[in-house]
Amino acid sequence: MLNVAPKKPDPVGMSALSRLPERHPLWFLLTAALLWVAIYSSLSGAATALVAALPLEQGSHPAAALRFLFYEAPKVLMLLTAVVLVMGVINTWFTPERTRAMLAGKHEGIGNIMAAMLGIVTPFCSCSAVPLFIGFVQAGVPLGITFSFLIAAPMVNEVALVLLFALLGWKIALLYLVLGLSVAITAGWVIGRLHMEAHLEDWVRDMARVDAQVRAEDMNMADRLNAGFHSVREIVGRVWLYVVVGVAVGAGIHGYVPQDFMADLMGPESSWWSVPAAVLIGVPMYSNAAGMIPIVEALLAKGAALGTVLAFMMSMIALSLPEMVILRKVLKLRLIVVFAGVVASGILLVGYVFNAVL
Repeated sequence: MLNVAPKKPDPVGMSALSRLPERHPLWFLLTAALLWVAIYSSLSGAATALVAALPLEQGSHPAAALRFLFYEAPKVLMLLTAVVLVMGVINTWFTPERTRAMLAGKHEGIGNIMAAMLGIVTPFCSCSAVPLFIGFVQAGVPLGITFSFLIAAPMVNEVALVLLFALLGWKIALLYLVLGLSVAITAGWVIGRLHMEAHLEDWVRDMARVDAQVRAEDMNMADRLNAGFHSVREIVGRVWLYVVVGVAVGAGIHGYVPQDFMADLMGPESSWWSVPAAVLIGVPMYSNAAGMIPIVEALLAKGAALGTVLAFMMSMIALSLPEMVILRKVLKLRLIVVFAGVVASGILLVGYVFNAVL
C-alpha cells in the first residue's frame, strides 16, 4: 500500500486555482499593482482616442455616451477588482464564524454599532441573507443586532465606499458611510426594541442554539493572497455584468437625458414627492453598489439632488425586492413589513435632510 501524506487543508477552497508562489507572493503582488497603475492611468486617453477613431461627430450625444462607456466601464471594473482583492485578503480574518462570535452575547446599542461596523468589512450581500440570519440566530445574536449587520453589509460595503471615493470624491464617500451606518444602527436598534422574535418563522425560532466559536486558522501570506484572488473570481465574475449595465445606463443618462428633465425630476427644486418616488422606484429593482455608482455619477452630473440620488441608491441596495423574497424564508410577513418600513423611514429622512442642507 502506498504511503500517501495527508493533504494540507485548503481553508478557502482554492484547490481549483493556480496558487501564488509560496516564497515570493509580495513581489508577485507588487508587479501586478504596477501593471494595474499603468493600465488605469491610460484609460482616459484610450477612451478619447477610441471615440475619435469612430465615424461620429465629436461632441455629439452618441460620442459623449460612448466615451463615458469606454472610460467608465474598464475604470469601475479595475477599481472593483483591486478593492475585492485587497478586501479578500482582509476578509480572511473575518470569517462568518468569527463574525458571529464577535457579535454573540453583545447588548443592544454597542452591539448594533459593532454589527454595522463589521458589515463594512465583511463580504456578505443579500444573497447570503438566509444562511447568515440562521447562523446569527443559532449563535444567540439578538434580532436587532442581526438586522444592523444585514442592512450594513450590502449597503455600506468597501466596494461602494472606494468607488464613491474614486469617482465622486472623499466628501460624498464619507457622507454615504455616515448615512449608511446611521440607518443600519438606528433601524436595528428600533427593531430590537420592538421585540419581534415571535415573528421569526417557527422553524428558525425553534432551532437549537450553538456556541459561536472562532476556528484556529493556519494561513500564510500566500494563502491569504490566494483568498483575495479567489474573491476576485467569485465576486467580480458574478457582478461584472451589473457593472457594465450600470455604466451603460449612466452613459445613456450622460449622453442623452436633458439636464432640465433631471433637474425637474430629481433636482434640488423638485417637489416633496421626489424622494419617496426615488425610493419606490429603487425597491423593485436589484443592483449592487458597484453597478449603481456610475448611475449615481451620471445623475449628479445632470443636476440631480444629492439626497434624492442617495435615497434611490440606498433603497435599491438595502430594500430590493429580491432580498425581501429571500428573507421571507426566515421571517414572517409582519416582521418583513416592519423591517422595510423602518429602513425606508431612515432612507427618506436621509434624502430630505440632505436635500434641505445641501
